[in-house]
Amino acid sequence: MSADPPTLPRAARAATWGFFGLNGFVLGAWVVHIPVVEHDTGISHSTLGALLLVFGGAAFAGMQVTGPLADRFGHRVVVPAAAALLCVAVLGPGLAGGPWALGAALVAFGLGNGALDVAMNAHAVEVERAYGRPVMSAFHAVFSIGGAAAAGLGALVLGRVPTELTLGCVGAAGLLTAAVSARFLLPGRPAAEAAADTGGTTTRAPRRLVWLLGGLAFALMLSEGVAYDWAAVHLRDVVDTPPGVAALAYGAFSVAMTVGRFTADAVAARFGAVRVVRYGAALAAVGLAGAALSPWVVPAIAGWAVFGVGLSGCVPQLFTAAGNLDPRSSGALLARVVGLGYLGLLAGPAVIGGLTHWVALNTAFALPVALCVVGAVGARVLRPAAGAPGAPGTTTAGTARP
Repeated sequence: MSADPPTLPRAARAATWGFFGLNGFVLGAWVVHIPVVEHDTGISHSTLGALLLVFGGAAFAGMQVTGPLADRFGHRVVVPAAAALLCVAVLGPGLAGGPWALGAALVAFGLGNGALDVAMNAHAVEVERAYGRPVMSAFHAVFSIGGAAAAGLGALVLGRVPTELTLGCVGAAGLLTAAVSARFLLPGRPAAEAAADTGGTTTRAPRRLVWLLGGLAFALMLSEGVAYDWAAVHLRDVVDTPPGVAALAYGAFSVAMTVGRFTADAVAARFGAVRVVRYGAALAAVGLAGAALSPWVVPAIAGWAVFGVGLSGCVPQLFTAAGNLDPRSSGALLARVVGLGYLGLLAGPAVIGGLTHWVALNTAFALPVALCVVGAVGARVLRPAAGAPGAPGTTTAGTARP
């Protein structure tokens, strides 16, 4: 086991928790207010769907722009700037009076969300590298906790407090968190120092490997996205449960994923990233298949929980591998992999919805089950070369090999 890291990496880890929690909380606050904003702006469900795609497209664009900026200007500049954009932009949907204003607000909000997503993950890779052992999954767990806290806030204020006031307070709290956390971020290393990690060579990360990691992120995050929109519907329509019971399916998935993320770092340190992704994705396939095939409530809910546990540690390992491919361009590489994963997350619910026009909902789940199997088979791309950091039994974060 490695010695305790110095004070600077420990403080940077706490600061990174702050930004992940901030992102989850601000994004969650918007999500719980979507029905209210839809009503207040007078838009239809179809218009809302189109505007949410605009939000997703803006987030993807923000990711691609921010990755190279993080490499050039460093984390202490880009991470707080992205957080500030997100926290200011969250007020926009609450002030929008119609579809055009809401669309413009969601472009700004999406840019901020995508920018912070990539920037904070790039910084998390640096923190993990400083620690010399896996710590990435816990950051994603804190993001989930931020989203859960926003859901709790929504339960307290929806229908009681004006939307613009709530979102304004959320943004102000986020700005305060960012201001406090920013001073503890790692500065980001000069290009010459980063190049030293590659032995002074000018070889760039293999393009094929970047696309493989991005493809795995797309497959696994598409599978994850299925749970968000379809877990409760599955229990209600297929297993024939009341809405209150049906909601337990997503609850079980979400809690299991959060708990799994807090434990995945220790598992990765002991057994390596390859096994986390290989057996995690396989477990997710078994869990979702079990949920889809079960005609009973308890096994179906248990299946969704197993699905969450299996997926919990997979994507953080892919992000770590992408960020370690080339320390000189960690942000740009992460932008590609995170961006492809994000597209999968957006596509998952829509793809399943399209399939239900031809097959039953539980039959449509065969697609994410198959994608989890692809993730399990493709996990071998994460295996480091002999003696490289990240092999089982070492204490440093994993890298990927061509």
